[in-house]
Amino acid sequence: MKTFTLTKKIAKHGSQSIIVIPRLLEDELRPQTIVKLTIDILKKPTK
Repeated sequence: MKTFTLTKKIAKHGSQSIIVIPRLLEDELRPQTIVKLTIDILKKPTK
């Protein structure tokens, strides 16, 4: 099992919020790959 740690800003795609995965991980994260995703909120946006 490989482990990667990413710190990402949430992006917007239409009306949905998304997390963009870097192309660097494209070979590791093929369709049908099962991953465990844990989200820790480090900073909330200011309004």
